[in-house]
Amino acid sequence: MKKQSQHNPLHLYVDNTPYFITGAIYLKRCLLSSAESKKKLIKLIQGYFNKYEWELHHWVILDNHYHLLGKSKKGKDMPMIIKGIHSVSGKSILEDTKCAKPVWWNYWDYCPRDEKEYYTRLNYLFYNPVKHGYTNDLNCYGFSSFQKLLAKLGREKMVEQFRQYPDYKTMVLTETGDDF
Repeated sequence: MKKQSQHNPLHLYVDNTPYFITGAIYLKRCLLSSAESKKKLIKLIQGYFNKYEWELHHWVILDNHYHLLGKSKKGKDMPMIIKGIHSVSGKSILEDTKCAKPVWWNYWDYCPRDEKEYYTRLNYLFYNPVKHGYTNDLNCYGFSSFQKLLAKLGREKMVEQFRQYPDYKTMVLTETGDDF
């Protein structure tokens, strides 16, 4: 664990462990509102996860934040992964939007302790576009891994997953200190 200042959250570095990661744009500005910016960001995330041999299981990108669910190879690589993602995407976002610096505010991570926590966080991740008013139909939101899992598991299994782990609707991400 490392804490450099009062504004940086504590990070837990654990090998071969599930991680739920949230990254947020500074002041919640909608700097990822274009489809192109979301596509660039997920491609970058996939590239950095591959580079460090982390598994990216699921993801969602919204206009001012993202959520990722994956598995670490070496926990200590997380800062380099996020630094790379935020550095490269920040430059691209600055160029595309001409916004003021900084682009990214911070990132938070959480290691689900059991199957219930993992699937509750997964459902939260998938439900985020509905929660924030982007859509009423998860299958219509194109900047998430939801459609891929739906195609793999089928509708019945996905419905059962949401039924079995319903706490996602009332969940507050305590590690972020905010409502993402």
